[in-house]
Amino acid sequence: MKKISFYLVVILLIFQTSLFAYSSDPKLFIKELVDEAIAKLSDVNLDKDEKAKFIENVALENVDINALGLYTLGELRKSSDPQSINKYQEAFTKYFLKSLTSRLVDYSSSKFEILDMDKKSSNYTIVSTKVVPSDGSPEIKIDWRVYTKNPDKPLIRDLIVEGLSLARTQKEEFASILSSNDNDIGVLIDKLDEFSNN
Repeated sequence: MKKISFYLVVILLIFQTSLFAYSSDPKLFIKELVDEAIAKLSDVNLDKDEKAKFIENVALENVDINALGLYTLGELRKSSDPQSINKYQEAFTKYFLKSLTSRLVDYSSSKFEILDMDKKSSNYTIVSTKVVPSDGSPEIKIDWRVYTKNPDKPLIRDLIVEGLSLARTQKEEFASILSSNDNDIGVLIDKLDEFSNN
């Protein structure tokens, strides 16, 4: 759970932003998001609630939350009925947004650098970056998996922090919950709702 919390804090870097028209080039897309995020995080005129609202708006606009939700559900997405999938997606979206907005950390003086870009296919590009924390902690290497099926609207589908995938780690956590509860999607939905409502 600590690793997930850390990943979510890192994701938070990209969501403290205005509804800015970001570049369709994956490398520039990530750079613009993070640069704007750092600027917003350092804005003393914004309170915690305003920053949380920025997170929600930009996450909904720039992260493929539906695809992430289906991936983290695993094979159960194929055997569950459409009504259950819809309930799960609603619960997952609230869970995802609450996870982001509950971890407001000031990274305004951290340094961010784009290292490389690797176009894996016409649909996916990996943008490699690093963050150097201002407190002297070791630098953090982050790979951003950017979905580019629509070349005019890139979407973030995963973060790989120091070699660990956020999406895969979340999928493993959900699989553990499901396997302990006879693969009952309702139990998972209830747990996501419980987190979101606390």
